[in-house]
Amino acid sequence: MSCIVDAFREDQENASLQADAPSVHLLRPEEAKKWDEFVSACPEATFFHRAGWQTVIERAFGHRTWFLYSELDGEIQGVLPLAEVKSRLFGHSLSSLPFCVYGGIAAISEPGREVLDQAAQTLASQLQVDYLEYRNLKMLHSDWPTKDLYATFRKEISPETEQNMREIPRKQRAMVRKGIKFGLESVVDEGVERFFSAYSASLHRLGTPVFSKKYFRILKEVFADDCELMIIVKEGRTVSGVMSFYFRDEVSPYYGGGTGEARDLAGNDFMYWELMRRACERGYKIFDFGRSKHNTGSFDFKKNWGFEPQPLYYQYQLHRSGAMPDHNPLNPKYQFFIKAWRNLPISVANFVGPHIVKNLG
Repeated sequence: MSCIVDAFREDQENASLQADAPSVHLLRPEEAKKWDEFVSACPEATFFHRAGWQTVIERAFGHRTWFLYSELDGEIQGVLPLAEVKSRLFGHSLSSLPFCVYGGIAAISEPGREVLDQAAQTLASQLQVDYLEYRNLKMLHSDWPTKDLYATFRKEISPETEQNMREIPRKQRAMVRKGIKFGLESVVDEGVERFFSAYSASLHRLGTPVFSKKYFRILKEVFADDCELMIIVKEGRTVSGVMSFYFRDEVSPYYGGGTGEARDLAGNDFMYWELMRRACERGYKIFDFGRSKHNTGSFDFKKNWGFEPQPLYYQYQLHRSGAMPDHNPLNPKYQFFIKAWRNLPISVANFVGPHIVKNLG
């Protein structure tokens, strides 16, 4: 690794010799505060550009990270968080950012963006990856292969709680009221145990491998109050749970799921309403429902709330690979695996799952 780092730094030093050109640097721990101050102020940046993801990805999964920033006259011009995932099963990638909905370059100047883009391409070549991936809200390279798999769902929320309830379409609003009628309650948790029991039960029913408890503990530790665990309970029993991220004036439910009772009690419907209600009362203005794959139940669920899908541009510069990756449950070759996974004892699935999903990104 040290040889690659040295070669990369030498390339960036040579590139920065041009007059008035921003220089590119690797983030060091003592610069995390400066990085996050830029991210907080940069309109293009998201929660997933925060410096803490470097710690999360390295500690939870053991992947190498390359968090790059461009600088001119001591001022950051742009950031690009990258992580390298190397797997015998799923290939070798450099991505911004695995395990995250959004990523890519967040910049305040075009020169700052351009030098980061070139640095990432250079790094991808030096690492000999299969592909370089940007997870963009806006298209950056019109000539790069782009995956039309996901849409994201974002919407302004009213400062008035009852107005938010009225804006939920009638059928979905009835489901929320059903959960209220059943006497469901929401509580904020500091530990991951109750959340994980609901989340893992839900993913097991879907035939999807889970992340580890360790991953969720690290997320909570690194992002602290900006990472919240909300549990829905009935008479003390866990019905559903969600881990949400807070950033500027936005709230985003990111990981969630429900136990076997959740469907009958409208637990998930009530859960997302409670999150919206709480966010409204705390002054948040944007509810980011996150990404969903087209033509899935999750996609339809979010539309039923009155959210309109917005395109996501997952773009790839192919290096050693001849095609974009296709590691998702809609791929027909994974259907047998999904059916078999559902039949595993949940204890086995929860033990094995993290070893698989950490390489998917």
